[in-house]
Amino acid sequence: MLSLQNGSIKLFRFAGIQVFLHWSWFLVAAYSVSVRRDRYHELFYALAEYLALFAIVLLHEFGHSLACRQVGGRSDQIVLWPLGGIAFVQPPHRPGAMLWSIAAGPLVNVVLMPLAWWFWGWCETTPLAAGSPDLLRFGAAVFWINAGLLIFNILPVYPLDGGQIVQSLLWFVVGYARSLYIASLLGFAGVAGIVALSWYFDPGSIWTVVIAVFLVSRCWQSFKHARERLAFERRPRNTLFACPVCRASPITGLAIACGACGQPFEPYATGGRCPACGALHPDIRCLDCGEMRPIEAWRR
Repeated sequence: MLSLQNGSIKLFRFAGIQVFLHWSWFLVAAYSVSVRRDRYHELFYALAEYLALFAIVLLHEFGHSLACRQVGGRSDQIVLWPLGGIAFVQPPHRPGAMLWSIAAGPLVNVVLMPLAWWFWGWCETTPLAAGSPDLLRFGAAVFWINAGLLIFNILPVYPLDGGQIVQSLLWFVVGYARSLYIASLLGFAGVAGIVALSWYFDPGSIWTVVIAVFLVSRCWQSFKHARERLAFERRPRNTLFACPVCRASPITGLAIACGACGQPFEPYATGGRCPACGALHPDIRCLDCGEMRPIEAWRR
């Protein structure tokens, strides 16, 4: 997140969500517009096609952010960069909340499909098309850009939206850590399949390499996180207490450092009061879901 924000430009804020544009977008935009220039007689349409791509991407990311807020999560930043966009979402630690936050992005593209189809038809029938064949090509490009983004994002390859949807569905059955572990393993296989197909249809494409490196790095981070969470979940639990949000029991003997004197102590055994200095810690953070709740609410 921080690496993408460095060198990013603030574009605008909508509904409390700040949209950034990474500086590298301009470099790739110049290259992409020059490539698209060969499809049109006028440079305007090549530029408009690239801007339409990121307008659709931006709507997709707002779908994620607004859905995350709808279920009580936090999402206040979107970054546009050469590979598309990233909405930084933090939904509540529940499979249903995660599922809706992720699925809302592709659903935006589903809603845009008939609109893009109508626009393509309008470009064919409007009298303007007679004097500008570029308009018809532009209308077709907008439709297929939206369709391509929808198809690509719903591929069941982690960390694409489709892969995260699979992980959310598995979460209902096998729990968070195991679902993330399975989804990340499937992601490695999926990336290999995407690279093979892309290389077959467009051998030597630099974008295939860039996307593959990005996806593999995200899969590897998720795989390591899943292994750590699995090891964490195997530790003995104090079943006399449970998080009031996710209902997970805390780790037996888990100690926190007193904010007043620095002495480690187990807050559940003392009601949140440090036995060394007597300082009271009324709220305890759950290490499973990350929520902070009063110590009194933890007792079963």
